[in-house]
Amino acid sequence: MSAFDTAVKFFQDSGLFIYPSILIMALGLAIAIERFMFLARARAENRKLWEQMLPMLQNGKFKEVHHITAKSDAAIGKIVSNGLQRMQSPGRREDLDAAMEEGMMEIVPRLEKRTHYIATFANVITLIGLLGTIIGLIKGFTAVANVNPAEKAEMLSASISIAMNNTAFALMVAIPFLLIHAFLQARTAEIVDGLEAAKISFLNLVQRIKAEAAPAR
Repeated sequence: MSAFDTAVKFFQDSGLFIYPSILIMALGLAIAIERFMFLARARAENRKLWEQMLPMLQNGKFKEVHHITAKSDAAIGKIVSNGLQRMQSPGRREDLDAAMEEGMMEIVPRLEKRTHYIATFANVITLIGLLGTIIGLIKGFTAVANVNPAEKAEMLSASISIAMNNTAFALMVAIPFLLIHAFLQARTAEIVDGLEAAKISFLNLVQRIKAEAAPAR
């Protein structure tokens, strides 16, 4: 029997509870792929834009930087743009920091969006698999209740094997989902840390340039 035939027989023998498990698996995979692509693109865009802006910021070319950030959808562009807008009115470093933090509060939820569903799906599919196993065992024991004693052992063994398919499939999906969730969380935290570091660098640069521009007493 080929691997494909074995897989088909596995699903056929698992009962109705395998179908919601397959649906959850499909939804989880779709979210995982979308989140991975989104975070990879966000990371690349942030890095590219920051490398483009940094020399300008170091030379005090804030108007040029504001022009670039206005055209960019990158997260770092939104944060720096908030800071540059706040610079147009006098204020302390804390005020500039608060303006950039406002941009962070808008960006971070977008980075974390839908990721938590993957861990939820891992828990739900495990419970559905256990429920399918229990229902399968109940049906199996009920079916052999009035069967010839000589056939009971064989039928019971087959029923248990079919019932356990649900739990096996659920665990085969739940374990990778938990690992994927952890990976996406780590990637999100890495991007957020990078944004925080860029924010601090921007604040330090602005403070240094203001200090250099201030007239000596």
